[in-house]
Amino acid sequence: MPYNPAAMIETTSASRRKFLQQIGYISVGFPLLTSCMTETDPVIAARVNYEGGLPGSMRGAKTVNAWLQVLEDGRIRVLSGKVELGQGIRTAIRQVAAEELDMELNMVEVHLAETGLTPDEGYTAGSGSVPNSAMSVRYAAATARQKLLELASVKLNTTADDLLLYNGTIKAKKSKESLTFAEVLDGAQIDMEVTSPVKIKNKTDHRYVGKAIPRTDIEKMVRGEQVYVQDLRFPGMVHARVVRPSGYKAQLVKVDDAGLTAAAPGVIKTVVNGGFVGVITEKEYQAVKAERYLREHTEWEDNTSFPEQKELYNHIRSIAEPSSNVKNEGDVTAAFEGSPTVKATYRKPYLQHGSMGPACAVAMYDGDILHIWSHSQGIYPMRNGIAAMLGMETDKIHILGIPGAGCYGHSTADDAAADAALLALELPGKYVRVQWSRTDEHTWEPYGSAMIMEVEASLDAEGKITGWKSDVWTDSHSCRPNGDAGTLLDARYITNPVQMKSRGYLAGGHRNADPYYAIPNMQVNAHFFDGPFRVSSLRSLGAYTTIFAIECLMDELAEKAGKDPLDFRIAHLTDERAVAVIQKLREMTARETLVDGEGLGYAFSRYKNTAAYATVAARVAVDKTSGKVAVKKMWAAVDVGEVINVDGLTNQLEGGMIQAASWTLMEEVTFTEKKITSSDWSTYPIFRYPDIPEVEVALIDRPDLPAEGGGEVSMPPSGAAIANAVYKASGKRVYELPIGVRKV
Repeated sequence: MPYNPAAMIETTSASRRKFLQQIGYISVGFPLLTSCMTETDPVIAARVNYEGGLPGSMRGAKTVNAWLQVLEDGRIRVLSGKVELGQGIRTAIRQVAAEELDMELNMVEVHLAETGLTPDEGYTAGSGSVPNSAMSVRYAAATARQKLLELASVKLNTTADDLLLYNGTIKAKKSKESLTFAEVLDGAQIDMEVTSPVKIKNKTDHRYVGKAIPRTDIEKMVRGEQVYVQDLRFPGMVHARVVRPSGYKAQLVKVDDAGLTAAAPGVIKTVVNGGFVGVITEKEYQAVKAERYLREHTEWEDNTSFPEQKELYNHIRSIAEPSSNVKNEGDVTAAFEGSPTVKATYRKPYLQHGSMGPACAVAMYDGDILHIWSHSQGIYPMRNGIAAMLGMETDKIHILGIPGAGCYGHSTADDAAADAALLALELPGKYVRVQWSRTDEHTWEPYGSAMIMEVEASLDAEGKITGWKSDVWTDSHSCRPNGDAGTLLDARYITNPVQMKSRGYLAGGHRNADPYYAIPNMQVNAHFFDGPFRVSSLRSLGAYTTIFAIECLMDELAEKAGKDPLDFRIAHLTDERAVAVIQKLREMTARETLVDGEGLGYAFSRYKNTAAYATVAARVAVDKTSGKVAVKKMWAAVDVGEVINVDGLTNQLEGGMIQAASWTLMEEVTFTEKKITSSDWSTYPIFRYPDIPEVEVALIDRPDLPAEGGGEVSMPPSGAAIANAVYKASGKRVYELPIGVRKV
């Protein structure tokens, strides 16, 4: 599709400084209340045939009633297997359902992630909720609409053309008779398969999709109402803590709980299962005191050994497997011969998810079914893992997904759920709440892998790249729970312990390692290693590191070729959408003025090389005396295809930029030979409010193209943009993260 500047949706710049100036200003450009609409509005909404392939989530849930239910009161309940992680997926799903069924938003409720009720959509990950779940709901709702009209035409003895469908009611224009959706179905649901073509609403007639619909759960958060799994309370609920081993390879020798009840009144039960030690108490603080006592009176034999921190990257190279060639196009060796080349090595440390709320779960065994409330990213895969660990049938485990206070990838939610499951089986009939401590969260979570990336590229006489080589050293980037019990922490320490059967998702490590640019000769090699720390998926997987390396080298190459950094990138792109986001970012930053010690840097990526596009700019200031780096402002121009919710998407992009800035400047897991020392916010600092830059996002809406997710899109180019800005401000290139620790 040609680049069309008129298709832009631009949000205002959001900053702390502007907040007080803008407070109280509300602009509503579309009606939300029933009184604002007339029943004839749906008539003018044209329908078009969608003849493309259906979303991946529909492969295992093809019928309409797998995705939505018609309730007796006329409302619609939408079912999605995705989890709310702060990305606002519930709102986006409500929008597409209400759109296709011509209903008010308040007539649509969305039920997320419950085993046995919602579809099994695997994990909520990879920016896949909108293209998979929301689009499945869109086509299910559109199919339901057509079926409801067909059934109503029979009951009202008229033609479908004579019918008006609006807000849960179908009315005959001639006879004026009407039926609710529930009356049309007469207590049944729509049990028919969704097949292509599907008649969907013409996107020029959308009322909700493409608009900034606010999330209804934000008000609850502000009021401190029950939103997160940490907030859950049940009648007669008891509280529990788990005594973690002294290290990864620790073996339990003995537990001395003789003085436990005296030191911590309210103890109900101490549970020892192999190396798993848990304690259940009447009240929460009693569980805290009991865990402290047991920790001091538990003996471990610990063979844990980590490399020296200063030798981490040498250690990684020494343990890596022989390289695997994952991409080879043209002849890189020939391209490098006789041509000037630029080569650099980039390093990223282990990173934490840094969830603001430590993991929590509630479980209750009723004697037959084990019920679990969890903030897992994938309730069905987690159910498989817990079932394997406990030796239970999966249909004897019921899991309800509840939002957690922080996620950003595979965190400790599943491990807390496993804790609660083990303890609930020891106390049938009781709701058992397990709350992790901050120390446990920081030291036992599965980190984002440390990585090394060597990149080298050659230039011809015209300043065009002729050859490119990437070598990536990486551990796994996803060890999420599944049927393998060993993916759960507890399974490694209980009686008859189980270790992981596979290495997890290794390919996530070289995600985006092959540049999206038009380069005739390209080679990518992956060097996989089994590192010293527990690892799994962290937001954007390996793309944050690979794009950091690629986009920093692109700036070096542009300088060597004597080209403007944005012009240099455009000269190597053949995709008009990629060029459009770069051009838009150029416009956004064109009038930016810099003072001494400041620099403006850019970076581009297309996430996974197949999904959404993002270009990010950063303005940084470098203190020439201390070397301290501060990010003053960040911009992003983004193309996710069709925009579903402007507000939700913008929030995700802004949050991704800020989190990536925190990674880039501050974050690093620290350790000694025997222990992880990043155990709290002092030893693992992240951005605080004074560190947060002003951010500005522009969206390029392409309603005729498939919708992509935006949760991980802005992360990869953000780090590189900051590093490139540091060079502009200080004259020093950044090759190792975090920048704030290294100083410049």
